[in-house]
Amino acid sequence: MKVNKSYMPVWLVLMTVFGVNAANHEQLLKDALSAAPPSLRDKVTVMDWNHNVLQKGTDGTYTCFPTPAQLQGTAPMCMDAAWMEWADAWMNKKPFEAKTIGISYMLAGDEGASNIDPYAKGETADNQWVKEGPHLMIITPDKNLLNSLPTDPHNGGPYVMWKDTPYAHIMVPVGEKK
Repeated sequence: MKVNKSYMPVWLVLMTVFGVNAANHEQLLKDALSAAPPSLRDKVTVMDWNHNVLQKGTDGTYTCFPTPAQLQGTAPMCMDAAWMEWADAWMNKKPFEAKTIGISYMLAGDEGASNIDPYAKGETADNQWVKEGPHLMIITPDKNLLNSLPTDPHNGGPYVMWKDTPYAHIMVPVGEKK
């Protein structure tokens, strides 16, 4: 078969674009799945932050997302339905009240957040910035349960993040802090 050489630049561009997209797809998928426990990785749905499906799940229980593009470092999440509602409320600064217990996995850890301000963009002297290692996050419809836990992220166990906000949740470290 004779190839028309005038089409070669077009084919090279297309091959490069599709190659980059395939590599990016695999990179996003790997990052997102690093948040999930190994027992769930082949069952979860994985989406990018534009809600493009990278992997269709088999049980519909958890949806995993890679580290958001605007963040440096690592911060992928796997969320159940209750956490998906929470995330929508938090991202859109809407009120939120959990209707059920919710569990989210961040087993790859994160690069830091304020323990008291849900919208802090960086560390300050008074916003209790914490870089957490592998952890679970739990939301509960009964906010009174949060009163039984400390808010100190350095206490060595579970603690409440963003207490007294609609986005309050329990952080459960399961590995060393970063």
